[in-house]
Amino acid sequence: MSNEEQYEKVVVVGIQTTETDSQFHYSLEELKQLVENAGGEVVGELTQKRERQDAKTVVGKGKLTELKHLSEELSATTIVFNQELSPRNVRNIQEEIEAKVIDRIQVILDIFALRAQSKEGRLQVKLAQLSYLLPRLAGQGVNMSRLGAGIGTRGPGETKLETDRRHIQKQMTDIRHELKKTEAHRERSREQRKQSNIFQIGLIGYTNAGKSTILNVTTETSALEKNQLFATLDPLTRQVEFPSGLQATMTDTVGFIQDLPTQLIEAFQSTLEESKAVDLLLHVVDASEDNIAGHEQTVIELLKELNMDEIPRLTVYNKKDLIKGDFQPGLYPNIVISARDDDDIDNLFEAIEKSIKKQMIPYTIEIESARGDLLIQLRNETIIERQLYDEENQVYFVEGYTRENSRWNRMH
Repeated sequence: MSNEEQYEKVVVVGIQTTETDSQFHYSLEELKQLVENAGGEVVGELTQKRERQDAKTVVGKGKLTELKHLSEELSATTIVFNQELSPRNVRNIQEEIEAKVIDRIQVILDIFALRAQSKEGRLQVKLAQLSYLLPRLAGQGVNMSRLGAGIGTRGPGETKLETDRRHIQKQMTDIRHELKKTEAHRERSREQRKQSNIFQIGLIGYTNAGKSTILNVTTETSALEKNQLFATLDPLTRQVEFPSGLQATMTDTVGFIQDLPTQLIEAFQSTLEESKAVDLLLHVVDASEDNIAGHEQTVIELLKELNMDEIPRLTVYNKKDLIKGDFQPGLYPNIVISARDDDDIDNLFEAIEKSIKKQMIPYTIEIESARGDLLIQLRNETIIERQLYDEENQVYFVEGYTRENSRWNRMH
């Protein structure tokens, strides 16, 4: 791929209506980051304060002329709006401007298309792209011919999207059918984990908060760690062993972002189901982030939308080594760590065990010394607080915490 193709020259456009100045500027900076992650080069920006966006062209008439001159002057090939564009908006803007016109959602979908590794991930992204484009096919005219390549158009198959609704609807039906199969397999795996009584932990959080790093250091595996948006798309479940001996699973999932497209949430439903079945959510937050409150709010709102807000949650404020100035955590219960610090990881294990204990009940059990196998199972499946050996009777007295429905409760 040549440099011209690789780095599209992009002008970003943002309309400030009800947001505060800081919210608006943050959202625009995030859009620039998204464009760069999609392989674009931001060469200019155009902003406008309005009570509401223009129904026809989003920006006002004068600003549209200004946008036309700016894009020509900078030789921009693509205009990216921070607001979602309707087919009518695109059509009207396109009458004035030569460049390709897309919105924030298309850029996010594009990054997902670039990052998806597994067959399931690629299918989910394609489904999201098709469901976004389907209502926008009618009357896109010039823009459809310009959507031939680059940001907002990438994805599996590399073929131009046909403008035939029935063809696209059939593709969507086929993809849903394929996804159903992988969903059934995932459901079986989840059920097996539930039946084995293994405690399940899910990592959630804003994109680039450090979830994959935490998965790596707690499970000693090597999930992809990158300082980029949406580095992880495919859920990864790993075994984790606590210092007490308790065995659990930890699942890393796709990161959230402000204005995450509804199409993506729907397409990634089966992936997010992986987190719905967990016993504890670790909400990872980048503590060094300027817009920390915005990130927290985005995740909490999405958890409500996904009916996951009732799951017990521990907030992990990560990247404490990068914090500038005073830091006050806003969510409780919480722990403040750097995933790069071994002592902090020990503290994290301790905090997770404390959260797990709250969902368990105390037990006391006697185990004959000849049943060492039971002792090992007990160590893996429960949190042992105290263990004494009675030499005279040759039994172990064990105290600890276990799940309410655990077999160990029936073995008193």
